Amino acid sequence: MALPRFSLKRYFFYVLCLTGTLIVLLNLLREDEIWHSMRPHPGQPQAVRVTGDMPKINRCESHYYLITRRIKSDWPLKSKKPTMRVLRTRERVRKRLSSEVLNVNGTASLSENSIDQDPSRKPWYMKGGTRRPYPAIRTRSTGRRLAQLWPEEAAYDDRVTNQLMFVPPDYNKTGSDHPLKKIMIPHGMAEAKIGPDIFFQQRCPVNTCTIVRDNPDDADLILFKDYITHVGRRSYNQVWMLYFLECPYHTQTVKSALVNWTATYRRDSDVVAPYERWQYYDSSITQIPQTFNYAANKTKKVAWFVSNCHPRNQRMHYARELSKYIQVDIYGACGSLRCPRSQSQTCFDMLDEDYKFYLAFENSNCKDYITEKFFVNGLGHNILPIVMGAHPTDYARSSPYRSYIHVDEFESPKELAEYLHRLDHDDDLYNSYFRWKGTGEFINTYFWCRVCAMLHDDRPPKYYKDVNEWWRGDGVCTTNSWREHDLARPQNT
Repeated sequence: MALPRFSLKRYFFYVLCLTGTLIVLLNLLREDEIWHSMRPHPGQPQAVRVTGDMPKINRCESHYYLITRRIKSDWPLKSKKPTMRVLRTRERVRKRLSSEVLNVNGTASLSENSIDQDPSRKPWYMKGGTRRPYPAIRTRSTGRRLAQLWPEEAAYDDRVTNQLMFVPPDYNKTGSDHPLKKIMIPHGMAEAKIGPDIFFQQRCPVNTCTIVRDNPDDADLILFKDYITHVGRRSYNQVWMLYFLECPYHTQTVKSALVNWTATYRRDSDVVAPYERWQYYDSSITQIPQTFNYAANKTKKVAWFVSNCHPRNQRMHYARELSKYIQVDIYGACGSLRCPRSQSQTCFDMLDEDYKFYLAFENSNCKDYITEKFFVNGLGHNILPIVMGAHPTDYARSSPYRSYIHVDEFESPKELAEYLHRLDHDDDLYNSYFRWKGTGEFINTYFWCRVCAMLHDDRPPKYYKDVNEWWRGDGVCTTNSWREHDLARPQNT
């Protein structure tokens, strides 16, 4: 049988086809690799940037990812195998966080994105910041200004920075002087002196307001602190604002008053007045490496400064139960140790030097109720706060990421104590709770600046049908833990 005749032309054709096929396959593999590197895997957050060993994620996923990661990392990893009850509890918390916190930053605020350390790029309300706001833009279709200032415009945000950076459209373009908006304060608020001085002293972007103490008929807004007094007949388009700083258990019921605006610590207030407000320099950087060992030379475990021994949230019972499994030193009227308030600086120095944990327990478990017990006594010092008060999701919205431990993350005081012992023996894990330091600052929220700016917003009047129902209605506070409250809630629906 004769061998096939060799053809140079046929040989060249085969080589060409084979080479073309290989090129096509390589391109397909490369595209597939690029695609998989860009798209997140199912159930995984999308990575954007890395600083140190912390992944950075986009705004839409950041809160869900950070909070679920916090829950996973905070549970004891080397303790006994979790019971089915514990697993169910954690799953309920995870589902609640995924449903309620995923949309915390559903709408991006211009001032919340990336904040440069350059003073000219930092907003005016931050330390050293000089960037001032421009007048808001109007939409061509409706003529309405583009700004998210009210609860109905940004349900999952406190809108504090939006209000601080709000200037009404055309506010700086008119040549004539703006008539001063009159804010009447019938009682309280001693820091607000009569006249317009406070709005200039605080460098308010919108400063055409003045404080008055009489003639309510001429006022554009009347601010009632703690309770509403009789001030006569309400003028047309006059705003009545109710200001509460304490929780519903310690405030009066409002009777027969048509309230337009609310100013409280709650995030769904019209003008939110938090005890403190945390602001990141860059919202994508929530953790940075630390060189300081916050556990060094600390020989004591848990401290607590407390004077109210009979609160509504059973915090005393929880602390005593916790003390069965870990050292808890209670200072003040409710404990056996003393550290007088006249020597408060010495007392807090003792916290920084000797203790690893601090009980930042509020006197009530109410929505968004987070006071200086956490922000000042806890985060203001080199100690890890253990919190009780607001719901875990409220702390997640208002606090630096991974800066505290919430009691409701654990099935019992005993389980919490087990985790605290683990932190006590693991300096690296303990120090991981301080990586938030240096990523931002607590800002001045300039309450009066925001009230003045809101008064100049061209918006239809609003009012609360029943401000008592909003303030102290179902689900606002609980005398039990939030974990028990959440478990019982589906049974009542």
